[in-house]
Amino acid sequence: MDNPFEQPDARYLVLVNDAAQYSLWPSRAAVPAGWSVALAAASRQACLDHVEAHRPDPRPRSVDGAAHTG
Repeated sequence: MDNPFEQPDARYLVLVNDAAQYSLWPSRAAVPAGWSVALAAASRQACLDHVEAHRPDPRPRSVDGAAHTG
């Protein structure tokens, strides 16, 4: 069985939570509680590029000391 989180040709969402953590999520799966859509369905690479451009530091804001403006 293929991992739905690592299919290069699938469509994904970029999700973000209150701690400013980002996640790629299969677009056909329901968005889990506590997460919101930061980028609508796009290619896996477009989603990765979005995360890189908007949150290059992977640590949650509660750890890196930045104020959450979200």
